[in-house]
Amino acid sequence: MNRTTVSLIAGTAALAAVTGFATLSSPQAAGTAGTAAELPVERTSLLCPSPSTSDIAETSYTSFTPVTKGAGGDGKAELQAAAEKSDGKSTSKSKDKGKKAGKPVLAPEEPGKPATGDTSGGDAPALVGTAEGKFAPGWTVQETTQVAAGSGRGLQGVNCSAPDTEFWFPGVSTAADRTDYVHLTNPDDSAAVVDIELYGKDGALDSSLGEGITVAPHSSDPILLSTLTEEKQENLTVHVNVRSGRVGAAVQALDDKLGGDWLAAATDPSGSLVLPGIPKDATAVRLVAFTPSDSDADLKVQLASPSGLITPAGNETLHVKAGMTASADLGDVTRGEAGSLVLTSSDASAPVVAALRVVRGKGDDQETAFIPATRPVGARATAADNSAKGTTLSLTAPKGAATVKVTASAGSEGGAAVSKTFTLRAGTTQNVEAPVPTGLKGTYALTVERVSGGPVYGARTLAATEDGVPGFTIQTLPDDRGMVAVPEADQDLSVLQK
Repeated sequence: MNRTTVSLIAGTAALAAVTGFATLSSPQAAGTAGTAAELPVERTSLLCPSPSTSDIAETSYTSFTPVTKGAGGDGKAELQAAAEKSDGKSTSKSKDKGKKAGKPVLAPEEPGKPATGDTSGGDAPALVGTAEGKFAPGWTVQETTQVAAGSGRGLQGVNCSAPDTEFWFPGVSTAADRTDYVHLTNPDDSAAVVDIELYGKDGALDSSLGEGITVAPHSSDPILLSTLTEEKQENLTVHVNVRSGRVGAAVQALDDKLGGDWLAAATDPSGSLVLPGIPKDATAVRLVAFTPSDSDADLKVQLASPSGLITPAGNETLHVKAGMTASADLGDVTRGEAGSLVLTSSDASAPVVAALRVVRGKGDDQETAFIPATRPVGARATAADNSAKGTTLSLTAPKGAATVKVTASAGSEGGAAVSKTFTLRAGTTQNVEAPVPTGLKGTYALTVERVSGGPVYGARTLAATEDGVPGFTIQTLPDDRGMVAVPEADQDLSVLQK
């Protein structure tokens, strides 16, 4: 075999690796030579953090895969327990040591219908999930936990996320009334090495304990942030950087008085950010932002309301110093209407990351949730674990008018799918009247598809009361990345003759 032939085969193999888990099954599946075909991914991995240490925690898992044209006819999906790491250090709250994966927590039977599982107590492990074939494109898993009392009491929810190598979490805290953990889950057969950096109002915090953290294969390690630094600051940004391997990462923020929730990773640093789905009855909203650049960023702050873009009085701009975390208390910025925050940096060379801490209720009935800046809905996004009551779907079109299709799936225990189409005016946010499956039994998924127009951003709020304690949680709706672009390559036998 000559060198040219070897190079051709190696190039083809590299292309298959770069395009992820999609394969080109037939010439008809792609476009003309040189164009890229959008094909369903064939394998998806998701990681769910350990839900709680509370003995009275009640946790549900809901899995859903939208029906995707062109997806394979076979496949499976399942969530299994990850082995738990316990090294005796104060940075970790893991209790199990060497726990092996056993019976799946859930295993979906078919796309288009949610599958559910549940657990209780404070010993539930992190989960590692894999979906293949027809279950892979757009696979979504929601972890929802109710805690009736204690620090972080209320409703906590998080979308199980794909492993990656870098994460930003603006909005964490080491204040006395907060207990924040960053959960690191390693799905692979080799150890991952991770650095955790903290940035406050004056820049990077001194912390050698956050360097070179080893996360063992198939394990999860929740790191208590207050053990990484002696400084007590209300508003911090955490940067998780993976030196080797890959992990899933999420922050669990527990407050002694204001309940708590999960803070998902914010989208990558950018000069333009959207934080969708602020509840209309929010009593306090805090914006936390950070720029990793060497230049300061001046952020223009706007609220996309039902009537259009407005500038919050007294909070028209936010100055973010290079390498430092800035914050602004926006109060009841929505004033009884649906709203989303739109941030624009005056300097494109100074991208930012940002998140919101949202408080609802008053007195002893206050509860907290977080909204990180997120990617647009793109072609399709899904929120699982919805109920007939207590679900709010918020959509915003910050740049131009858009049309979206919202589909309520079949119920997990019965019911037929229903779809509705909505038109969003430019610069507005709407809490749309989302469809509910006909004859619903159990929970269902909401899938949002952008039909036409400008970019759309979305968020879903769940609200529930447990033992008289009101709770809520918010999950954003980024594109599910269920499709992958695969360029077509024509045969050129002339390269073998050179």
